[in-house]
Amino acid sequence: MALVDPVPLYREGVCAVVRRTAGVRWLGAAGRVEHALRLCEQLAPDVLLVDSVLDAQGCLASELMTAAPRVAVVSLVREPHRTVKFVRTALGSGVRGLVPRAAEPAEVVHAILRTHQERLYLDPTLAPLAAGFTPAVEAGSRRALSRREYEVLRLIAEGLENQAVADELYVSVETVRTHVKNILRKLRARDRTHAVSLAYQSGLLTGRLNP
Repeated sequence: MALVDPVPLYREGVCAVVRRTAGVRWLGAAGRVEHALRLCEQLAPDVLLVDSVLDAQGCLASELMTAAPRVAVVSLVREPHRTVKFVRTALGSGVRGLVPRAAEPAEVVHAILRTHQERLYLDPTLAPLAAGFTPAVEAGSRRALSRREYEVLRLIAEGLENQAVADELYVSVETVRTHVKNILRKLRARDRTHAVSLAYQSGLLTGRLNP
């Protein structure tokens, strides 16, 4: 297993716990979400623990579903994310396990093992937040966006046109157009304005970026 968490002490703590746990092999860790894909490519973990604050919108989990489908993502849920919206967004994006980040070491290990064995695990304290939710149905009705598509959508929500988005992301206008087409298709939106509206309604985008 591997870990993506911004706090060095937490990374070292999880490493120590895993190394003394029979049946679980520690592969490595990263402190930034942008290093997660490289970590999975190089180490090929079966389970990847991710701090919820680093993937609050489920973009990393969604991208890993395509880039590294064998990896089971377990979200380490911080207290502010113990909400129905976060849990449903995580599950709909491809997260396979959820456990409180502040859980006891034995509970985190239990989550790792259960997620690896059963491909789906919800800590008992978080399970009620997912009541009545079926990830497969949600994913089928609205496919999750890749991280780059999410970045494009956020910039569109700020009111930027394609050229301005391209300049911001250092890509070509044609690449932006392709991303926009994919966003409209995945969100089943009529146009850019409709896509932004749907994103706010579903919780994919939260708050207003330009108050």
